[in-house]
Amino acid sequence: MPSLPANPHPRFINRDLSWLAFNDRVLAQAEDDRIPLLERVKFLAIFASNLDEFFMKRVGLVKRRMEDPVRRDRPGPAGLTVDELAPLMRRNVEELQERQAFCWLSEVRPALHEAGVRILSYATLTGDRRDWLDQWYEANVFPILTPLTVDPSHRFPFISNLSENFGVLLTRGEGPHKGERSFARIKIPGVVPRFVRLPRVDDSPKDIELVALDDLIAHNLEKLFPGRTIDQAVPFRVTRSAAIAEDDDDDELDDMLLQVEAELRRRRFAKAVRLETPANAGNDVLEFVTTQLDLGESDVYRRRGPLEYQDLFEIAALPRPDLKHEPWTPVMPPRLAGLGMIDGEEQEPGESIFDRVRTRDVLVHHPYESFEHSAERFIAEAAVDPDVLAIKLTLYRTSPDSPFVSSLIRAAEAGKNVAALVELRARFDEQRNVVFARRLEHAGVHVAYGVVGLKTHCKCLLVVRRERTRGEDGRESVGLRTYAHIGTGNYHPKTAQLYTDLGLFTADPDVTADVVKLFNMLTGGAGGQRYDHLLVAPDAMRSGFCDLIDDEIANAKRGKPSRIVAKMNQLEDKVMTDKLYEASQAGVPIDLIVRGFCCLRPGVPGLSETIRVTSVVGRFLEHSRVVHFAGGSERPEDGLFFIGSADWMYRNLSDRVEAHAPVRDRASRASLWRVLETLLSDQRNAWVQGSDGVYERLEPSKTRSTIGLPDPQCDGAFEALMADAEHRHLDAHVGEMLARRSDRRA
Repeated sequence: MPSLPANPHPRFINRDLSWLAFNDRVLAQAEDDRIPLLERVKFLAIFASNLDEFFMKRVGLVKRRMEDPVRRDRPGPAGLTVDELAPLMRRNVEELQERQAFCWLSEVRPALHEAGVRILSYATLTGDRRDWLDQWYEANVFPILTPLTVDPSHRFPFISNLSENFGVLLTRGEGPHKGERSFARIKIPGVVPRFVRLPRVDDSPKDIELVALDDLIAHNLEKLFPGRTIDQAVPFRVTRSAAIAEDDDDDELDDMLLQVEAELRRRRFAKAVRLETPANAGNDVLEFVTTQLDLGESDVYRRRGPLEYQDLFEIAALPRPDLKHEPWTPVMPPRLAGLGMIDGEEQEPGESIFDRVRTRDVLVHHPYESFEHSAERFIAEAAVDPDVLAIKLTLYRTSPDSPFVSSLIRAAEAGKNVAALVELRARFDEQRNVVFARRLEHAGVHVAYGVVGLKTHCKCLLVVRRERTRGEDGRESVGLRTYAHIGTGNYHPKTAQLYTDLGLFTADPDVTADVVKLFNMLTGGAGGQRYDHLLVAPDAMRSGFCDLIDDEIANAKRGKPSRIVAKMNQLEDKVMTDKLYEASQAGVPIDLIVRGFCCLRPGVPGLSETIRVTSVVGRFLEHSRVVHFAGGSERPEDGLFFIGSADWMYRNLSDRVEAHAPVRDRASRASLWRVLETLLSDQRNAWVQGSDGVYERLEPSKTRSTIGLPDPQCDGAFEALMADAEHRHLDAHVGEMLARRSDRRA
């Protein structure tokens, strides 16, 4: 349970404390003994990864503001100054890290041992086993290690971000400088596995015995310093700030590519904000390191367990399927079943994806439905289709071996007009995107870097195709038709298997005309665009959503059906929060499904009594953004639905190019409502936020409603949505077989 201010702000919850409450919910997955053991290990590593990002981004920002005399005394939206916030953040982090250590040391690690996955201490090994490990160390680790001594002729070495190190205090035992003390730093190499697997001692295929790399190095340090005595050896880990400089003036950038490359170089040497070390670390080493890094006692985090919990990702990846979730294989989206294969540089005979989308919009839900056979196929087919004349794509994050990049290059080499909007400032993916941008430019793709001063975060893909059409008079003509994909997640095949996201394929000329305008703005700087159907930030998304909320307020006052259901990653924007409060006071029922932090206070009498905030954290990362308005209709599928890339945060609505698209197909709207209702019915991984910012985990109840769940025995949204995807896939498969049988009889 998070530590909260003694006197909370009456309208807003602090963003950083709410984020720590979210990571609390992630840690709860690791603590849940109903979850397979290696999945719990994975959540311990995810929790640590999240916390690293929190320190790099949020703690780095708080520390910079503490150095600014103007910002230091200025309260944030929740009424806290940075001096008041910092100790609350630290207290929460310490409490969470102690729970993490208890979970690993007292629950998960012993359970792994019982299951045959044993992490052994080097000190417990004897005889042949220790000899084997020492020989492995000599062959695979010792030559890589580089001890760096600090003395009058050697400066304190640079400590890279998130690196694992040993700080060693040494005393000379002989020679003219006998008795002199010195400090040395050894970096644990990142090119060696973090756990060394010992040879099997029996025939059991399941038994796995491991020794941690840092444990192995610690017991062999003396080999690096012959003739010297090791007085103290302390493992430590440094986190550096990755907070964006608040005084950067994007309007003065001459070359965004060069500026991003320079920013990456600056970040490497950014100020340290955290030093992690074991609870029993020697004070002499710590004092020396903190002094050299200009850190104070409040920046040092002593904790139990591994120095780097992200190393546990290696444990989670072990080949023990009996200790993991049963693998989920995404099903073929029913509306895209039976398409012709794409072979090499052309498509085999058969219906194309464009034939299906032209007939009716296609909505897909990942990872339940295949990303490979929908979004990847869409661009791959466009790249080889001789009737496709142009392809335009926004690229925020993607995989190193991205099929989207390959398809764009193939299309450009085939002579198509190809444009890619590459966002170079995607946090922590900047270097990869710089490489992609240069590759695309070299292949002849028109590469743009977006609108100056704004990040491009929207997920849009546009295809322009030459097609024959038949007019009302029966005459055929050749013209252009545009197809679009608007998504809630990145064009990233790897994360599409781990994150829940939605994608809309449409040939609706009203929607695609707006997507054309959007790309004209992104690549050509054509400002002042007016969009008739898309909600586009920063120009009109906030005001557009506020207008739609106003419509619900008006309907509630007239006694007509009113309802708002909004699903997103986080909610922080004050304007949107105040508008939701206004709607609640008018009696509009509001359900918010917010996975991460939420700065709105639900359930406050006279302010937000009709607002309920739910967070669902489980097997897949809830990443899709969906907004529903009743629009005066009793039936949800007759209401309004939007999907897109934006959370209701100030940065998304004011400082980014975002796009939400209306879902106009009635069957697709019914599918979206089923997704929302299933999440709201979850009794397995759902948490409900109190007005004080504290979350309570829901538990299965005999009296709960099962509306929206395909199987009343399913207590979790993930299981229910998997079942729903399989049912719809099987229904489509049966329908296709019956249709083929009917065709044969005819």
